[in-house]
Formats: sequence, C-alpha cells, structure tokens
Amino acid sequence: MQCGIGHLPGGCQRTMGLHCVLILCLFSGWTVGYKQGDNVTLYVNKVGPYHNPQETYHYYTLPVCRPEKVHHKSLSLGEVLDGDRMAESLYHIRFRENVEKKTLCQLTLSEKQVDELREAIEELFYFEFVLDDIPIWGFVGYIEESGFLPHSHKVGLWTHLDFNIEYNGNSVIFANVSVKDVKPVPLEEGAGAAVGGVGVGGGSLTVTHTYSVRWFESSLTHSRRAERLRDYSFFPKTLEIHWLSIINSLVLVVLLLGFVIIILMRVLKNDFARYNVEEEGGCDDLDQGDNGWKIIHTDVFRFPPYKSLLCAVLGVGAQFLTLATAIILMALLGMFNVHRHGAINSAAIVLYALTSCVSGYVSCSFYTQINGQRWVWNIILTSSLFSAPLFLTWSVVNSIHWWSGSTQALPATTVLLLLGAWVLVGFPLTVIGGIVGKNRAGSFQAPCRTRNIARQIPTQPWYKHTAVHMAIGGFLPFSAISVELYYIFATVWGREHYTLYGILLCVFAILLSVGACISVALTYFLLSGEDYRWWWRSVLSTGSTGLFIFVYSVFYYRNRSSMSGLVQSTEFFGYSLLTAMVFTLMLGSVSFWASLAFIRYIYRSLKMD
Repeated sequence: MQCGIGHLPGGCQRTMGLHCVLILCLFSGWTVGYKQGDNVTLYVNKVGPYHNPQETYHYYTLPVCRPEKVHHKSLSLGEVLDGDRMAESLYHIRFRENVEKKTLCQLTLSEKQVDELREAIEELFYFEFVLDDIPIWGFVGYIEESGFLPHSHKVGLWTHLDFNIEYNGNSVIFANVSVKDVKPVPLEEGAGAAVGGVGVGGGSLTVTHTYSVRWFESSLTHSRRAERLRDYSFFPKTLEIHWLSIINSLVLVVLLLGFVIIILMRVLKNDFARYNVEEEGGCDDLDQGDNGWKIIHTDVFRFPPYKSLLCAVLGVGAQFLTLATAIILMALLGMFNVHRHGAINSAAIVLYALTSCVSGYVSCSFYTQINGQRWVWNIILTSSLFSAPLFLTWSVVNSIHWWSGSTQALPATTVLLLLGAWVLVGFPLTVIGGIVGKNRAGSFQAPCRTRNIARQIPTQPWYKHTAVHMAIGGFLPFSAISVELYYIFATVWGREHYTLYGILLCVFAILLSVGACISVALTYFLLSGEDYRWWWRSVLSTGSTGLFIFVYSVFYYRNRSSMSGLVQSTEFFGYSLLTAMVFTLMLGSVSFWASLAFIRYIYRSLKMD
C-alpha cells in the first residue's frame, strides 16, 4: 500500500474516497519484512538550523553527494505539510550486512560551496534521513569556539558517518548515525587548503565522503519499536517534570470550581427566596421598587446586534470543539504512529473538512431561532470566518518559505489538494449543515416575554466593564492550562514527541469546565447590575483566553526557545495568532451556551405568572 499525492482523483465522492484511503494509510501499522541481503532504502530528507524547527531545506540544496537523477518518494499529505521532501540517496544498505568505510563519492567543492557549508555548519544545521520510516538525525559539521586572546574558531565537515541499525527477526527496529572516533575535515577561511592529504588549487577543495553500516540484534518487537525512538535523545529532553505540575494545576482548578459553584448557588438560593415571596404583584409590578437580575426579565432575552456574526462564532467554535475532541480521542486509541510522519496534520485536515457540517448546522439553526433572515449570508460568513484568516496567514508564511527555498513551502499539487478539500468537501458540508439546521430549528425558548422598548441600563462600576470581565474570564482558564501549554508548545515548535494524551484529555475537560463556570459567574454579576447585554459579553469574557495564549506565545519565543530569523518568526507568530483565534472561538462558544442555559434556568425558576 502506498499513500501518495501524485494521483489525485476529482469530484466530491472521489475526494471523500481519497480521505478514507488517506486515513487507512495513516493509521494502519503494517510491517515491512526483509530477508538477509535485501536492500533497505535510505532516504535523505531535509536540513535546517537546529534552533528553528520549521525552517527546513531539502538535503540536496547543500553541496553533498547526490545521484545524477534524483528520485523522490511519494509522500502523504501529512508528510508534505510537515516539510518532508524525501529522496533516494547513494547509500547502499543491505539487511544484516555490515559495511566498513565504503566510499560514497568524491566531491570537488568550489570556494562558494565551501562558504555555503561553513555558513550551514555555523548555523548548526542538522540533517534528517529516513530508513524504514525511522528518522535519523545528525549534524552536518562541527564547530568549536575556544580561547579569548587569541580566539580560536574552528569549523569542520563530517565526511564519514557510522550507521547503527537494530533489527529483530526480519524487521528494522531502530537506526541512528554517529561520528564517534571520526575526525572532521576542517573548512578553513577560503578554499584551497589540504584536505585528507589532498590539496587542490584554483580556489577549490576535494573531499571524500565515506560511510559504515553496523547491524545489532534487538529484543524489541516491531510493534514496540516506537518506544526505542521515544527514548532516543538526539534532541534535548524537556518533558520530564510533568506529573507534579499537572496534579498541582488540577487541585487548584478543582478548588476554584468548587468555590465558584458553592458561592453562586448560595447567592441564587437567597435570590429565589427573596424574589418568589412577592408572587401576588404580578410580573409588571416587579419593576417598581425592586432591583437585581429579576427586574430585567423583559429585556434579558432581547436579541443582540450582529446576529449573523454571533451565530458564525458559535458554529465555528462548535466545529473546533468537535475537532479537538476527535483528535484527542484518536490519539488515545493509538491511531497516531510516531513513525508515520505528519499523521496528526493529515487527520486535522480531514476532520476539519468533515466537521464543517457541524459549524453550518449550529450557526444556521441558532440564527433561525433568533429571527435571522439572511441565512445564505450566514452560511457564507460561517464558512469563511476561520478559513479566510487561515488562507491569508498561510499565503504570507508560504510566500516567505518559497522565497527562502524552504521545504515548508507547499508544492502546487498539495495546494490544489487542500483547496479541493475545502471546495468539494468543507464548503458543501457547511451548506448542507446550514440547510438542515435551518429546517430543523425550532423557536427560541425564552421563559419571559420581551418588551418592545428597551430598558435603560444604569451606569456600571468599573469592575463590571467588558475589559475587566475579559481579563478575569481569560486569565482563569489560561491558568488551568498554563503548565500543559508549555509541553504543547515544546511539541509543536520543538522536537518533542507528545504521548500523554490521557493528561491532555483531562486538561481539556478542565479548560472547558472552568470556562463554563467562570462565564456563568460573570454573567450573573452582569445581570445583577441590571445590564442585560450578556450575549456578546459571554463570548468575549472567556474567549479572551486566546489573547492570553498569544501573549504566552510571545513569552515562549523570547524566553523558552532559541528561534530566530524571518522564516521561523513569521511562521511562529502567524500560526500562534491562528491558535489564539481557535481558542477564542471554541471557548467563546462553550461560555455562551453555558450562560444561555444558566439564564434560562434562573428565569424559568421564578414564579412570574
């Protein structure tokens, strides 16, 4: 079975079939069996600065040994999105056959090529090879800084690589590369120096690349080989101190939720007891001499401005809530193999297209309930609310990658595939969901009638203003995920393999619970001040968590990472803005529905007939 992007069928049904095949390719864990002496293909993939994980270039952009005609491997969508550009190499590796210092090629480097290698080594370029879906990492060269007066700056190129491969039975378990007991070839300022006893004049330099292969038997089975890769430490490990921080966060969040719920229920109990005493006066008489949230019962269900935009936010937020839940559950079920490059990326693309029906249904259904008339415009707004900023951000980031020659720049075939997924699957499902939601929408369930003339809202104290509520409502959910957020950033923008999806599910549930509880509490305080403008306020109060996440991303970039340069910085901040937007939409939707359920409950509990 081969998952490629080179043969793309057309049409909606064919695209759906392509998605199904893609999912099977991603999540099936077939075993490749070898016999002794069989060829094991080693693919060269990419190179890039060690501290900029998203700034990668094709391996053959460097002056290295390469075949006369480069043959690229057919890649999955997730691999392309991950910046992979695998191509066949000149390394000849046969199953369970050792090789000692075999010549790969001899290169004559020009002065420009030597300077290019020096620059790459000084920027700590590393390379990535792939053997039987196992990534192999190593540094292109060696750099040494020593002394102050006089200062010594040495740059060397690794021209010999030792491949250490572990096997069990007829399958490959693990592979890495080492340069132990190997001396780097010095790259002096300017070409023409003697290298390995061979001096070439005319501003050029001759180097000979060699390699060795050693096979070792392993006790791990093929089904457990991901454990071996997870324990390997070419990149630094930073996720050790995990459980204590998570437990501390859980305890604080539980105490916070308990405090909010107990206090709010006691206050509501007193309010119900006080308001339901005056039952004889009728609904209209309550406006005389009373205050609090009951006095605005004829205005609290007054529909807000910008109804179409509000419903679009709720619809897209529900879509991302469904998408995030599905991704975490799929990860818990073990559907993302660490050896399948870009599996989560592919799953996210497919699920985003398939869950578009959720956004259309939720948005158009609620838009019809609150007497919205322009439902066609509502569907268009819903489908473009996130996809338009995503396309704009991707266009800028992809253009910079294309300008720099990075492999993160998507090829035309992948762009057409993603565009086709949205045009043929995402947008039609949004329309279908919107039509179904419009036809199945009932009436808006409001326990109280709304007057034609709006009640005047009294002047509010400073601590009930929108900015204060956004600060409180955003900070508390952010504090619930701040610890886990670091590990997620270290995974997405670093080299880590995230595996604790059970903890992630717990933190995700706590995030939604805190957001809902805080929104209910802030909505109650708002209504107690006789301010019935809770519709947008409930979305913005907890949705402001996205702003805190973006601020944290700036902190992470400056203080927790070594990223730099235009390419890496543009991608980091561009996609961090989109991440903040996703959290704003998702938490804004959750907090709105929690506030609406709370308001319906308290006004339905009053005796106003």
